[in-house]
Amino acid sequence: MTVGRRDRRMPEGPPTLPIIGNLHQMPKVKPYLQFTKWARTYGGMYTLKLGSGSVVVLTNRRLVKQLLDKKSATSSHRPVSLVQQEMITEGSHMLWMNNTPKWRLMRKLVHQDLTEVICDREHSRIHQAESIQLLNDMLEFPDEWMRHLKRFSNSIIMSIVYGIRSPSNNAPWTKELNGVLDLWAKINEFGATPPIDIFPFLKWIPQRYLGNWVTRTKIVHDKLHELYDKLLRSVEARREATGPMHCIADRVLDQNGDQALSRHNVMFLAGVALKGGSDTTASTLASFVQAMIAFPEVQRKAHAELDAVIGPSRIPDWNDYATLPYVAALVKETMRWRPTAPLGVPHALSEDEWVDGKFLPKGTVVFVNVWGLHHDEHKFPDSDTFDPGRYTGRIGSSAEYANSADYENRDHYGFGNGRRLCPGIHLADRNVWHVICKMLWAFEIKPKFDAQTSSAITIDTSVETGYREGLTMCPYDFQCDIQVRDQARAKLIASSLAEAKADVFPKYERTEFFMPTKA
Repeated sequence: MTVGRRDRRMPEGPPTLPIIGNLHQMPKVKPYLQFTKWARTYGGMYTLKLGSGSVVVLTNRRLVKQLLDKKSATSSHRPVSLVQQEMITEGSHMLWMNNTPKWRLMRKLVHQDLTEVICDREHSRIHQAESIQLLNDMLEFPDEWMRHLKRFSNSIIMSIVYGIRSPSNNAPWTKELNGVLDLWAKINEFGATPPIDIFPFLKWIPQRYLGNWVTRTKIVHDKLHELYDKLLRSVEARREATGPMHCIADRVLDQNGDQALSRHNVMFLAGVALKGGSDTTASTLASFVQAMIAFPEVQRKAHAELDAVIGPSRIPDWNDYATLPYVAALVKETMRWRPTAPLGVPHALSEDEWVDGKFLPKGTVVFVNVWGLHHDEHKFPDSDTFDPGRYTGRIGSSAEYANSADYENRDHYGFGNGRRLCPGIHLADRNVWHVICKMLWAFEIKPKFDAQTSSAITIDTSVETGYREGLTMCPYDFQCDIQVRDQARAKLIASSLAEAKADVFPKYERTEFFMPTKA
């Protein structure tokens, strides 16, 4: 039997069994940890066999550059995903589409509203205003800090995509989105659905023997379509009543006159941008809060820089980026230390390729082991220590380093590679910087103390025990004490929020058009 065996021309890997290959060795939880262990044994490029299919795992910076950047014309497809691309999104999920003309058009339409110039010219005011509300929310209800981070992340991307902000977590679209994302995350977990893409015959087995996966997938499909349809109908109703806004949905509708994209495509183009900007940012920021408690000396250094450069009499904004190099390095270290997507999103080869003398056949699935790259002890000694000093003198944008010809310049791999580089990379950089910089300016982030024992409540920073399962890395809920540094800052936050409510927010609060009755 040859099914399950690896081609001798391919990179080596763990021993296989006939038919199933390495399927029996695939971890059900946090696979990036096992992938990193295998990299120590089999090197920076190794092969896993899953049935008749091949998976290549890259944990080598040079090989990532060589295959996914320099050979991006043939390494930008996505693997077949019956659940994600066909059953849930009906082929319109931009993240899972192949490198086709339609995908390139959808990516272009999203990217034009998220360039560096547009972020600074059109989105900076909403960034500043929303991050100031975040400070005020934490000032008033510090124990609900995680909810505040989620609201901020959701409101920024809702404003930019649909022209509708989320003033609170009780906004109906916010509650619906969070509910759908939770269900979708459960479907995404390794082992949550049978390996149908590897063994297609499994779809003919009654689902009751396989965890009712079809029913669970259909629930996500229905709720997702309902929400995305409501949001797009809201934009259409607002356009009819008051005209277009500067947001992604409006721009796409304006430029889709020849109907190159179906309404379903437009729904998901906007919806995928919403999903991508909502959960990932909040997860990154939660890891930042955890790091400030676990590594208090880092927080002290950041406070010192902010006090010297900004002082207590004004709130920092994006124009201060270059004058706050330690804060910029701290942001990069957050993205390295606990990457939101520790295995990224897999690529697939559209043609045969040779890399480093090894054969990779057409259809090979390629994972970038982001966790392994970020915790490479040669590149990042004592890699589980949170140390912004690793980025001293290297505070350029994530896009600048991702597009550098020298693979050694790459700061982190949180935004993907090659033609699949995240189109929202500039927006995401700014989202995270605004929150981290302002929180450090305004607050001291401390451990919570147990009322009975008077001792600090320990924060579990271990990726094995302190972080959730699933494809997105996010810590389990934990308690912390967020205290304003002085009353002058508290007063400035309150007055700045009043200005934002008067000058910025009204444009994004035309909620009377949300969820119009469907004809």
